Amino acid sequence: MRGPGHVLINTPDIELWPGGLLRARSNADARALARARHVLRRKRDGRFLAADLPEGVLPLVHRLMREDGIDAALDALERIVEYRREGLVRVGELPLDRLEERLDALGLDAHGYESRTGLALIAEPDRLALAGFDRYRRPLWLHPAAARAWTHLRDAALRDGLVLEAISGYRSHDYQLGIFERKLARGLSVDDILTVNAAPGYSEHHSGLALDIGAPGEPPAEESFELTPAFAWLHERAGGYGFAMSYPRDNPHGIVYEPWHWRYSPA
Repeated sequence: MRGPGHVLINTPDIELWPGGLLRARSNADARALARARHVLRRKRDGRFLAADLPEGVLPLVHRLMREDGIDAALDALERIVEYRREGLVRVGELPLDRLEERLDALGLDAHGYESRTGLALIAEPDRLALAGFDRYRRPLWLHPAAARAWTHLRDAALRDGLVLEAISGYRSHDYQLGIFERKLARGLSVDDILTVNAAPGYSEHHSGLALDIGAPGEPPAEESFELTPAFAWLHERAGGYGFAMSYPRDNPHGIVYEPWHWRYSPA
């Protein structure tokens, strides 16, 4: 893992981003973020909650201490010093009980979904590493092991004259839950949403081990990716770097063919 400035500390409700990677719209927030060592960011909507400045924590919202999960986030902020001392440390997983409660609140039959698809709930890692930037110049967060493997994979392709682009990496449970909540508010049923979106908690992207890969000039997440030299190279070489395509044609999970979706499996 790289140094603590390149690590995202993950808690159930709040992410701790390293300073310098986030941009604010308001001038006041922008000034705070420019000096911040870390930024506390609410997962469900991306709202900036506080900036960790050299002189202390600066709240960016009213009643910061009433935010869900703020105690856990501040505790994690204090432990960053420990991470720096320890260097490489084991990556843990966040608990799943909160997600299970919210799936019930959405009216999503988790057991029925698991029976139909053969999928299981996937925990989020408590730390993620910066693996460069994606096609859209957004920070690409991955499990530290996957970040290292992706760097080696991308560099090997480049030596062979091919450019591999990351389309997306880690996605939180809250991100996926937000999709469902917005669509339910528009009047769609859970069954309607499940035809185009994976149930929250069941996407491999939650683990930080999976990423969507594209090639320059190619549309993202389209079946046509399989016709590119980049896909042919991945099909032949990705396994040597620990990556495998998760959803080939006629996969047992009933998920559409996704030649762009690759998952790293630690040895």
